Amino acid sequence: MKNKIFLAFILLLSATDSFSQRKLAEKLLAQGDSSGRKGYFLPLPAVAYSQETGWQFGLVTLTSFYTDKADTLTRNSTISGLASITTKKQTHFALKPDIWSPGNKYHYTADIKYRNFPFNFYGIGNDTRKSNEDVITQKLFRVGGEVEKKLKPGIYTGATLNYEHYSYTDKEEGGLYSNNLALHDKDGGDVLFAGLSQIIDSRNTNTYTTRGTYIKVNYSFAPDFFGGANFTGSLFKVDFRTFKSYNPKATLGFNLNYQTLQGSRPPFYLLPQLGNDQVMRGYYTGRYRDQNLLAAQSEFRYRFIPRIGAAAFLGYGTVYAINGFSLSSLKPSVGAGLRYFISPKGGTTLRLDYAFGEKRADEKRQQGFYLSFGEAF
Repeated sequence: MKNKIFLAFILLLSATDSFSQRKLAEKLLAQGDSSGRKGYFLPLPAVAYSQETGWQFGLVTLTSFYTDKADTLTRNSTISGLASITTKKQTHFALKPDIWSPGNKYHYTADIKYRNFPFNFYGIGNDTRKSNEDVITQKLFRVGGEVEKKLKPGIYTGATLNYEHYSYTDKEEGGLYSNNLALHDKDGGDVLFAGLSQIIDSRNTNTYTTRGTYIKVNYSFAPDFFGGANFTGSLFKVDFRTFKSYNPKATLGFNLNYQTLQGSRPPFYLLPQLGNDQVMRGYYTGRYRDQNLLAAQSEFRYRFIPRIGAAAFLGYGTVYAINGFSLSSLKPSVGAGLRYFISPKGGTTLRLDYAFGEKRADEKRQQGFYLSFGEAF
């Protein structure tokens, strides 16, 4: 998605006349922040082309606001959205509200997604090959949310509920996907996760954090609600982040992620996947997947002026089967990027990153470009 947004962003800038370009440049490089705690709505058109989808047209949006403008401690709330359609009648819709109530007494998040899109499947494990790439079509419907309640300053307890429906078709029979007899629920299925979370959060802000620590532990259980071959088991996740500021411009952050899916015959589509715009940048999401995921990354951020910053990052991660962890299986992620602060006081950023992953024998080095709203962690 990031490459597609970037193309549209460049086209949008080049389409403006010289006067508009000058006004836009003045706004982008302004030292102050005229928005303060006022809300804003930012739309970005997206255009892209690939052989599997044909031409793709869409719109990406970010809505930012505060539920209490007078209270400077109330955190920034956002609603991000994506809607796209291709000339081959494939669609993608996503809506992600992230709301902080006045005084941060409650934190509400939701994830609503419908996706009818092709993706590359490489198999299961930490050593899949590019030569095994098989294009399959996924139809996904997901709806879920979480409510976190502040028990005392910096400590929250949350409850989660998520429903997901998957269905798959192989675009061309005879590849890895159709011939792999070890894949469970190959045609898809339904799952309902219900869980609890415990959060410790001492960050100075939830947008561009410069100091503090965040720890979130979540346990979710999927009961035998749908019967048949549908998954029954548990998902356990840990997200640890800590930040240290060396001066008003320089910040060093560290992030550790762990996920494990437990249960008999776990389906391939629920297995933790290595690589996205937040964790282990530089890897195609789903190139490596297995029952466990462990990844750590560190990022140095430098803010030159209120509107412009940069970052460099380094990480290592892997996926592995039960009792299959090995230090030698860790894969690198290294890269750098630029930051444009949409709201310098609020800390909301437009992030451009380029990352490199491992170089496997007889393959090109894995890499990726990302354009996203907000920091990776």
